[in-house]
Amino acid sequence: MLRQARSIDHAQHEWAVVLAGGDGVRLKPLTRKICGDERPKQFCPLLRGITLLEETQRRVALQFSVARTLYVVNRCHEVYYAPLLSDVPLTNLVVQSRNRGTAPAILYSLLRIAAVDPDAIVALFPSDHYVSDNHEFMTQVHTALQTARFRPATVILLGLEADSPEVEYGWIEPARPIHKIRRIFNVRRFWEKPNKLQAQVLQLRGCLWNSFVMISSVRALLDLIEATLPGLYRIMSWLSPNIGKPEEAVLSGHIYDWIEETNFSHAVLARHPERLAVLKVSGVKWNDLGEPGRVMAWLQSMERSPDWVDTAAVASNQD
Repeated sequence: MLRQARSIDHAQHEWAVVLAGGDGVRLKPLTRKICGDERPKQFCPLLRGITLLEETQRRVALQFSVARTLYVVNRCHEVYYAPLLSDVPLTNLVVQSRNRGTAPAILYSLLRIAAVDPDAIVALFPSDHYVSDNHEFMTQVHTALQTARFRPATVILLGLEADSPEVEYGWIEPARPIHKIRRIFNVRRFWEKPNKLQAQVLQLRGCLWNSFVMISSVRALLDLIEATLPGLYRIMSWLSPNIGKPEEAVLSGHIYDWIEETNFSHAVLARHPERLAVLKVSGVKWNDLGEPGRVMAWLQSMERSPDWVDTAAVASNQD
């Protein structure tokens, strides 16, 4: 097993954050037909008979301790996440009062971890993506964890080989290799949702899709956010002395009332490529399942037909 390859000391400082606070707006036409309600896609059983969140939970558990796995959620989704995370301690739930984008969600979780383990190495995982081989994917996460320990100032992204010029993905342009054998490269540029022509050029140049899985020391990520979003960092740092106290929930609610929605990829990653590295993932297929057409095309390419396909088709005919 993967855990047997790690020393106990290293494992004690490895943390996972599962990002489950998105609203899944683009996929709502499909998830609404599948589930009959307004739940975001991470709470919907799209592919394998379990929800994408549960699939992510199983994947992450191959490498990380349950005790050191946090889940970032939004209070308005409680009816959907509560049954799925009923076994998760309340202290491992980072409950946002509202969705303010990925940057506040990531920063809040990092502040939680830094408060109890300032030497932490953190891996961040979206909860709403498809991964074809969980074991192989987490083996490559393990490689990134090892690299992060030797390069504590670097944020390592997992990049996938592009098989189409997707305009809804973030793209990573690799530079020179850091570890040739491990397929880890410096980053020349980060492209957030390019236009069609740019995406075609990026694919031809061997650029990678950004999976948004990130591995880094907690300090490097906090430093990167402070450098790019000093106002957000300053305001949310007010939480630090109150983490774990009754005042935390009230204060975080006030903070989320004040702050603006901020995208981590656009506002943070794209601005400092020199602080990034990318691990080129091999042997794994990946899809962010962002919109209905992409989901249906993906199912067709994988020759899959979940139970909900017929239900959704019937619902479409009745619209």
